[in-house]
Amino acid sequence: MDILWFMPTSGDGRYIGTEKGKREVDYGYMKQIAIAADERGYDGILVPTGKTCEDAWVVASSLIPYTKKLKFLVALRPGHISPTVGARMTATFDRLSEGRLLINIVTGGDPVELAGDGLHLDHDERYEQTAEFLDIWKGVMAGQSVDYKGKYFDIDQASLLYPGVQKPYPPLYFGGSSEMAHHIAAEHIDVYLTWGEPPEKVKEKIADVRARAQKIGRKVRFGIRLHVIVRETEEEAWQAAEKLAENIEEDAIQATQAVLTRQDSVGQQRMTALHQGSKRSLEVSPNLWAGIGLVRWGAGTALVGDPKIVAERIREYEALGIDTVVLSGYPHLEEAHRVADLLFPYLKR
Repeated sequence: MDILWFMPTSGDGRYIGTEKGKREVDYGYMKQIAIAADERGYDGILVPTGKTCEDAWVVASSLIPYTKKLKFLVALRPGHISPTVGARMTATFDRLSEGRLLINIVTGGDPVELAGDGLHLDHDERYEQTAEFLDIWKGVMAGQSVDYKGKYFDIDQASLLYPGVQKPYPPLYFGGSSEMAHHIAAEHIDVYLTWGEPPEKVKEKIADVRARAQKIGRKVRFGIRLHVIVRETEEEAWQAAEKLAENIEEDAIQATQAVLTRQDSVGQQRMTALHQGSKRSLEVSPNLWAGIGLVRWGAGTALVGDPKIVAERIREYEALGIDTVVLSGYPHLEEAHRVADLLFPYLKR
């Protein structure tokens, strides 16, 4: 199983949903997290994208010389740049890092945020654009001369002068819960990522993507994005979860939920449905806690427990076909060490 950590480029701290205990994520702190992940044996680190984040490509590129084995799962948003520029960026990073690049295709789910970057497409149009982007990007990365006339891109004689290290291109990761997202995953993606839903819900998504891929002669791997709160005992872990959320005010929950309601992401709708904006009944599946989603969009669930039980829950996902786990915890530097100390001995690496 591949275990990746998370780079909190939009902020970090000891609590969620509050300014109390907030930690500035400056360059020195990002270096500490990257080095910790590298030295403690994480396979990679996810570097996110979005209006509230530092730029993923600049951050990841700057951390190459401070790491040795760590791979960088860098977000690439098709609506922001042309596929040919994206291919050159990919190939350059792949060479400079000596093959330590993974690509996370992020179509985006917040129309307001996307409009701020000049992207005014509805949900289905964004996924159509993503499909065209990947058609072109994959052809260029594979060394082809590409001519393409589509609805969103018009490309003449695109090619790559300096190829990347990984052939035909770095592995593509991608998440999305809509029918169009599953179609793109089946046709283009190497690793389909789901957020941390209860196992029966994850099973349904895996089965659908796998069946779609099999129809066109492809195989897709599967991963899951989760927070984790692991302590030496289960009682301590649940106490830590309560502590993490103890400063959340109702106003903060309402403000976050207002942002979530404007989003057209099916995955985000599924995350929100787990907690419904309420502090009641946050354990939505055994040891799966939805409290983080009250004040955070995107991945909103955490596995909570002692090392043995958290490992067992991860193995339940593994039995469904999951072979990659992208983890995070607050604060990310200390929790990177804690997870390595407590959880890694219980996982097959």
